[in-house]
Amino acid sequence: MKFFVSTGEVSGDLHLSYLVKAIHQENKDIKFYGVAGEHSKAQGVEIIQDITELAIMGFTEIIKKYSFLKKKANEYIEFIKKEKIDKVILVDYGGFNLKFLELLKKEVPEVEVFYYIPPKLWIWGKGRIKKLVKADHIMVIFPWEVDFYKKEGVKVVYFGNPFVDKYSVVERTGDKILLLPGSRKQEIKTLFPIMLELIEKRENEKFLLKLSSREHLKWIEKDLTIYKNLEIEIENKTLAQCVKECKTAIAASGTVTLELALLGIPVVVIYKTGFINAFIARHILKLGFVSLPNLTLNREVYPELLQERCNVQEIEKYLEHFEKCKEKVARDIAEVREKLSGNNIIKSYGEFLIKGEQ
Repeated sequence: MKFFVSTGEVSGDLHLSYLVKAIHQENKDIKFYGVAGEHSKAQGVEIIQDITELAIMGFTEIIKKYSFLKKKANEYIEFIKKEKIDKVILVDYGGFNLKFLELLKKEVPEVEVFYYIPPKLWIWGKGRIKKLVKADHIMVIFPWEVDFYKKEGVKVVYFGNPFVDKYSVVERTGDKILLLPGSRKQEIKTLFPIMLELIEKRENEKFLLKLSSREHLKWIEKDLTIYKNLEIEIENKTLAQCVKECKTAIAASGTVTLELALLGIPVVVIYKTGFINAFIARHILKLGFVSLPNLTLNREVYPELLQERCNVQEIEKYLEHFEKCKEKVARDIAEVREKLSGNNIIKSYGEFLIKGEQ
């Protein structure tokens, strides 16, 4: 059996790698090819296109890369035909994968397509459902998505959230503040200066900056060696090991906020984007909460400091709140894990990919 895979960002690559590992534990002869990154490559995916060239966030960035992605989509279709691929797994990355799905069903309709972690249509609106249902199977990882699609008459598969299998609550013994400014250039260039302002203001606090790549240091203009209260971690410690050393975290909105919740640490969620993206998000998208822990419980677990509120004064206010309300914050964080739990979650998704509907 041959699978073609398509994802576009680090978070999708991580989720894909879990599936590939689970499938290979059942059947080592299954082959995987496609668009992925280092996590999936480590599990045996033959990379046709590395995702480092594809990282896109926001509306304006997508427009700029449209012609490049259109060309790539046609290349992938030719590969699928040539290699006689049996099944395709699309993971997240809706800006590209929904278009790719349409092309797949037009050019190779016999190939079985699984959309794992579909676009957040409960945020973007229902307009794209017509495109999504072209997939043979839709596999979601949040319970509220099941209800959302059920109301639209769309059947989806849900076994729980894979991160529950991967992350256990960590006993925190340190007193540092963990800083996670994101993985994209525009995130780091926008958010880290705010974090740096906090480092400068709180000289007696210890900070731990975790970056996912040494390349990201190029996007930070200041010489960080002058800050005696700042430690930089890139490749030596896992996220869980970093959390163990910290009392709280400040993180860019994204998948990492859910990982942090499952590790059991309080987080101030921050985000700031360009004017055009912010305007469109506010006036077109149906945004209530943006962080996954808050969406999971449909209430505030983590404070979300977005746009104008993304500043040092607001961050400090919530750091103090965490200190005053430790027990309530801990209860809320534990409830997130409970809501997303299931049995053998990743294995179940892997088996479904091999066997399909039973």
